[in-house]
Amino acid sequence: MTSARHLPSARRTRHGAVLGVLVALAALVLSACGSGSGAGTAAAGGGGGKSTTLKWASSFFPTHWDPVVGGSGAQFRILALPYAALTKTDAKGNAVPDLAESWSYNSAGDEVTFHLRPKLTFSDGTPVNAAAVKNAIDRAKSQKNSALFGDLTSIKSVSTAGDLDVVVHLTQVDHQIPLLLGERVLQIASPKAAADPAKLDQNPVGAGPFVVTQLIPGTKVVLKKNPNYWDAKNIHIDNVQLVSAPDKSTVVSGLQTGVYNFADLAPSQAKAAKAAGLDVFVQPGFNASNISLNINKAPFNNPKVVDAVRYATNSQEFVDKLTFGYGKPTNQPFPSGYVAYDPKSANLYPYDPAKAKQLLEQAGIKPGQIKLDLVIMADDPAAEIVQSQLAAVGITVTIKIDKTWATPFFAKDLTLSLYGTTGRDSAVQTLTAHFGPNGPLNLSSPYEPDGFEAAIAKVRQTPLDAPDYPQVLQAATRAGLQSKALVFTYSSPNLFAKNKSISALPANPAHIDWTGVTIGD
Repeated sequence: MTSARHLPSARRTRHGAVLGVLVALAALVLSACGSGSGAGTAAAGGGGGKSTTLKWASSFFPTHWDPVVGGSGAQFRILALPYAALTKTDAKGNAVPDLAESWSYNSAGDEVTFHLRPKLTFSDGTPVNAAAVKNAIDRAKSQKNSALFGDLTSIKSVSTAGDLDVVVHLTQVDHQIPLLLGERVLQIASPKAAADPAKLDQNPVGAGPFVVTQLIPGTKVVLKKNPNYWDAKNIHIDNVQLVSAPDKSTVVSGLQTGVYNFADLAPSQAKAAKAAGLDVFVQPGFNASNISLNINKAPFNNPKVVDAVRYATNSQEFVDKLTFGYGKPTNQPFPSGYVAYDPKSANLYPYDPAKAKQLLEQAGIKPGQIKLDLVIMADDPAAEIVQSQLAAVGITVTIKIDKTWATPFFAKDLTLSLYGTTGRDSAVQTLTAHFGPNGPLNLSSPYEPDGFEAAIAKVRQTPLDAPDYPQVLQAATRAGLQSKALVFTYSSPNLFAKNKSISALPANPAHIDWTGVTIGD
């Protein structure tokens, strides 16, 4: 077998009323202290014999605690408290060991074996072994309410070779699997607990850095440090009290008063947080917003109309009005400097409303002739920007809010909509989700740009540490960006505010990693 090392080379460089809310939250947190979380006992690594507590207000409080049902959206960051995965990513986006201490591919590249760390257990005492990992993958592929099965199409089957070796058999050559089977897609639950998925969904049992001791669905969860976590020596937080975030306007006040010491932060609140003496943690992310077009429907079945929308889009306006200086204009789903970002595609369709009008004229379309519904799920200021920019070139847009938006969007029934993505650890996943014929974010399915499928196949066939991997991956991005189904607008990082007593967090793209983080006085 040829080895795909888990320590990649340097070449692999890889988002009055206020007082009442605060009082209620304070009561919530105080009630958590008596919930059996061990708040009065110092755990190993807490430092100085004093118990340390992370009090986190999150706007992404999980609806589901079974990772198979929760999927790979933003709430995976919270599920990473009780759950661990085969791999995780480092600050460069590289796959590094988690429950698996290493992995190796066969010579053909269509089979990868993950070698698990010995003597690990889930928080219910069940062994973390090859059978447990097989159970997790099989469940993600076959459970009726799985939100992950679409991410695992490269996996044909899973077998075990002894107690600690998990053999993943693939439908094709695919060197992306170590990135794929990380925190976003394969947080691994105890097979004993997962025997009743409905119970697991509100009573998580994993092998991550923390153990859930109390959970009130949609409201709060209390956790304590897991002494049996494989890297427990580097976890210095003893307890976690997580609450569903209040209105964004109360976040800074809550941090100032100590109701919590860590919180998701809206860009509009960043200035106030800094003025209050709080640390604003700018976490790199893959958050990219786009205008979604359906080229199977008029008027976007005319390529000149599609190009007119591209040239009519002023990305800088989105940045200026929506991100308070924290975002950047973009025309692709990756941030500049990331391994999949394609510099050659950086300025494909510069803002040029005069050219947009010219294209519409060439298509025989008069100003005001095109009238479109822009269908979105909820009130979104980005929609008004799109409406204004298209009106400037003669396209009339009516904004319509549909609370059942997801149904027609994913059924590809809409003509014009908006979407934002948080990306994936595997760039191939991000690309196929946007540009592939079955991509959930491709409103024009089954359409895909010419050459995209071949470019993606070449990426899968290229080991992550191959010298030409960045060039091969960027070529796939370039092929995807020929798609007429998406017009990217802007990107933004993930923002968090924290009390200065919490040390700096690792800057892992899109992830929240508590390894090495301390909480002082």
